[in-house]
Amino acid sequence: MVVEHIELVLFEQSLGESDGVHLPFGDRVADVAEKTAGFVLFDIRVDGDRHVRRMAAIGYGTTGTAIIVMDKEGQLRCASVNGETGFLVSNLAAWCASPLSEQARVDFHGMAVMLLAKLRSTGHFDQNA
Repeated sequence: MVVEHIELVLFEQSLGESDGVHLPFGDRVADVAEKTAGFVLFDIRVDGDRHVRRMAAIGYGTTGTAIIVMDKEGQLRCASVNGETGFLVSNLAAWCASPLSEQARVDFHGMAVMLLAKLRSTGHFDQNA
C-alpha cells in the first residue's frame, strides 16, 4: 500500500512540473516522505551502476520501508523493502546519520550495490532501473 501512495505523490509532482524541470532528487524524496507520513532514512548516490544514479529509503515505522531509485534519465521508481534487505537499509541509514568525518572514512558504496542487487533479484527493479 505504501508504494501506491508514493507513486501517487510522484505523479502529482510530475503534474506540477513547469517546462519539464524536476525538483532535485532529495527534495522530491523529502516531499514524498512528508506527504505519506514517512521519514527519509537515507539519500545516496549510486556510483558505477549502469542504470541507477540515486537511491533513497523512506521509513514508515512498523508499516515498512520503501526504496526510491532515480535512473540515468531522471525517472523515479519505487518498491517496498522486505526483511531480506532490512539490514542493508539499516546500515545505510546509520551511515547517513553518522558525522561527516565518519562518512568520509566508511565506504557505503558496497552496501548500496548489494541493496540494489537484492532488489533486482527479487523482481523489484529490472536491469534498466
